[in-house]
Amino acid sequence: MTTSGFNDFFDLKDKHVLITGAGGGIGQALITAFHAAGAIISGADQHLVSMEPLPLANRLVFDLADRTEVHEVVRDFIKTYGTPDVLINNAGFTRGETLDDVDDEVWEREIAINLNGVFHVTAPVVNAMSERGSGNVVFISSVNGLSYFGNPAYSAAKAGLISYVKALAVERGRYGIRANAICPGSVRTPAWDHRLQGKPELVEKLLPHYPLGRMVTPQEVAQATLFLASSAASGITGTALAVDAGLTAGNLRFINEILAGGN
Repeated sequence: MTTSGFNDFFDLKDKHVLITGAGGGIGQALITAFHAAGAIISGADQHLVSMEPLPLANRLVFDLADRTEVHEVVRDFIKTYGTPDVLINNAGFTRGETLDDVDDEVWEREIAINLNGVFHVTAPVVNAMSERGSGNVVFISSVNGLSYFGNPAYSAAKAGLISYVKALAVERGRYGIRANAICPGSVRTPAWDHRLQGKPELVEKLLPHYPLGRMVTPQEVAQATLFLASSAASGITGTALAVDAGLTAGNLRFINEILAGGN
């Protein structure tokens, strides 16, 4: 497909796209994908330095756990630059791997960042989109929102995002709003570094759980997000699309170790 044909297929040329978590591994892949589709991209992150080298029209800085700051920055952004055509809620964070790691502080911070903060970004943008009569929101949720793979507070927040997607799809569809979620499996980004420090063998232990035998790449997450954000997916809303190398399709390790006798 030519560049022109690519842009025509997705119909994102010169559309304004706001991407949170822009400085992270998935965020940078999202920027690359939407830039290739001809979009005008604004990025948001907690730290300006992580966005400085990126091809962004605007850079927003806020802490998702700070509701007042989020409200002020998003409100001023809309007032100054207008309502984005597409909002990609990508930012996320987790450190509480199991219930034993989760106390009041961990729970409240992970819910504040992964669920409440996303709401505080989304609500004013969707209100402005509704007034205009068009808009598209894609949330980067997780397979943790579909089933349990650890990280209990993060999982609760990501499941909440999927419910929020459905609420937006049902109640805001009449205003031309589409809302969908991408649910990645394990993605090899810097977010994995804290797990692999001193335990590089974790990746080899992880792979047998995935039917494709590998982790998902940031580019694969970005491509699926690009599709849902584009006019190519104009009839799709309220969905949660797993981009997970087959993890949620079934229990491959159970098949191999129990039914097939280790073959």
